[in-house]
Amino acid sequence: MASSSSFLILALFALVSWKAIASDPSPLQDFCVADKNSPVLVNGFVCKNPVHVSADDFFKAANLDKPRVTNKVGSNVTLINVMQIAGLNTLGISLARIDYAPLGQNPPHTHPRATEILTVLEGTLYVGFVTSNPENKFLSKVLNKGDVFVFPVGLIHFQFNPNPYKPAVAIAALSSQNPGAITIANAVFGSKPPISDDVLAKAFQVEKNTIDWLQAQFWENNHY
Repeated sequence: MASSSSFLILALFALVSWKAIASDPSPLQDFCVADKNSPVLVNGFVCKNPVHVSADDFFKAANLDKPRVTNKVGSNVTLINVMQIAGLNTLGISLARIDYAPLGQNPPHTHPRATEILTVLEGTLYVGFVTSNPENKFLSKVLNKGDVFVFPVGLIHFQFNPNPYKPAVAIAALSSQNPGAITIANAVFGSKPPISDDVLAKAFQVEKNTIDWLQAQFWENNHY
């Protein structure tokens, strides 16, 4: 009985320890401004010496009030993450302005390291995300100016401007200093080197010449 109790306590301790290791650590100081010139490789960036930190490390004249030129899918994502503001290092947050042309979209994509919360500043957006296997439930909503929507971490999601005449603008906050973005079409059909058309034809249940045509397209990035 004592042996069973000891085993249970050990198992619970291992579970708690694993959860602690699996989550992002909280900052242990006021800030850790990224030292992007350091040769030391860590998960994130090494801290700059606080003596050399200035207000500019927490600032960027990003002109997020100005409209952006959109690409052929009709969107432009202006991301402000740790690569633009070094002071975001270890703080677990970033920001994006997203411009949508009439009938433009931010195509299906995921953020592997972040949940996203988005609000519409101008126009209307049709948004949605798909849950993981096996349900693959599709949840969608039409958003108007001032509305807010949340996309859970890692799930495939999109935004589409249904208005054929007017652009739309949104601001999104993401729960990572470097959320990452995987645009599904770009990753699957535009990988370098390309994924075998035998693999993709089987996966999508289409002819190989359809895959070859898709892989021959120019899969443009809309994140700037």
